Formats: sequence, structure tokens, C-alpha cells
Amino acid sequence: RMNKGDTIMMISKKMAAALNEQVKNEFFAYWTYLQMSYTFNSMGLSVFSTWYHQQAIEEQAHAMKIADYLLDQGAEVELLSLDKPKADYKSAEEVGQAALDHEIKVTKQINDHASPAREEHDHATENFLQYYIQEQVEEVATATELLDLVKMSDSTGQLLMLENRIMALRTEG
Repeated sequence: RMNKGDTIMMISKKMAAALNEQVKNEFFAYWTYLQMSYTFNSMGLSVFSTWYHQQAIEEQAHAMKIADYLLDQGAEVELLSLDKPKADYKSAEEVGQAALDHEIKVTKQINDHASPAREEHDHATENFLQYYIQEQVEEVATATELLDLVKMSDSTGQLLMLENRIMALRTEG
């Protein structure tokens, strides 16, 4: 990394602002999945809780990777305010649906940032965002499978029996 006085910004101010917004989005995803983890813990579903906690950590890593990219491009990182995540889930299915909806929203956010990179001929940022575009394909597919599994169970006992399959989703792909 360059010293502050030596910094030449290699991306546009518009792109830097968009990526700072995505840092916020990824930290909000971290916050959201952490809340979901705590919700599953309170439901007595410890494997679901662990899965969502691991997902939270993955989202935090995404935020930090984008922040590092901003710094590498000579841009400043600005940590923006986060909203409070939803906490009053009534069922495992409601959490699963919220997770899928969230991943669809994040996919749109990433795509919204990739298009201006292409328009600006910012090949480095466009290339950088390809990782996140592919990651979102996997995230939506996994969230869909989790929700489908939860929908198939009609009792807490059946949810507990699904826990081995849920942790297997972490190691597949």
C-alpha cells in the first residue's frame, strides 16, 4: 500500500462511493446473519445457529476485502451507518426466507456496481467484482436449498434431523 501522500486514486470517485456503499452492504449482511444466528440459537437449533454465524463471518470478510481493494486503488474507505437488522423472526422458515431475500438483494447490489465499472472501462474493478458476482450465484442457490429444507420439515424434530445436511452445504461446491 502507498503512503497517504503518495496516493493516486486509480478508480473514479463515483466507483469509490459505490464500493464504499457495498462495504456497508456487506457489513449489514454480517450484522443480519449474526442476528439470524442468535435467533436460531434461541430456537434451540444450534447447527442452524452455527451455520448462520459462519455465514456472518464470510460476509464480514467480503466487506473487508472490498475495503482493502479501495485502499489498493488509492481510495478512502468510509464506514457508513448500518440499520438495525430484523430480529423478531417467528419461525425457521421466516429466517430462511429472509436470508434468501437478502441474498437476492445483495446480488442486485453487486450487479449495480459492476455495470458502472464496465461503462467507465474500469477493468480492474470489473474484474474484482467478478468474484462477488460468482459468489452470489452460490449464495442464492444455498439460501434457496436451506429454505427448501426448512419448508420440508413440519416440526422442530424434523429440523434437528436436517442439521447434518445443512452443515454439508458449507463443504460442498
